[in-house]
Amino acid sequence: MITKVSGDILLSDVQAIAHGVAPHDHFNQGLALALRDRFPVMAKDFRHYCHQNHPKAGGAWLWAGPEGVVINLMTQEAAPDERANPGKATTHNVDHALKELRKLIETEKLTSVALPRLATGVGGMDWAEVEALIVKHLGNLDIPVIVYEAYQKGVKAQEKLAKAA
Repeated sequence: MITKVSGDILLSDVQAIAHGVAPHDHFNQGLALALRDRFPVMAKDFRHYCHQNHPKAGGAWLWAGPEGVVINLMTQEAAPDERANPGKATTHNVDHALKELRKLIETEKLTSVALPRLATGVGGMDWAEVEALIVKHLGNLDIPVIVYEAYQKGVKAQEKLAKAA
């Protein structure tokens, strides 16, 4: 059940927030930066995970801490070196990352998830294309999937978190 809202995803009542990053991302732009500021241990754990596992674009990594659950969807290509910015997102990577997100939702028995306009900011993709992939992979889940279509800092969105009957 997908619900589109406007507001601040950081004020969401969902169990997990999913967002797009690149393997070895520095979390220095957009929502990734806000999540790094809110969950500094998550960013540190992600760096450790990347150095240990060398993930590829198209994957997903779930972090759970006492403050919340964040799912890092690797929608962008890794930066060519430590000083460079990550590459752009691709349809292939977003498609695979959303497949991985669905697997994580089912395996971890998550009860709700929120996403921003995935891969459209720093990732550079067209929202209509990404939205179609979200519907394809998450549209028939029986948990609330909240898509934050418009960011409004400090505004709590009207989320519908009750399960569909």
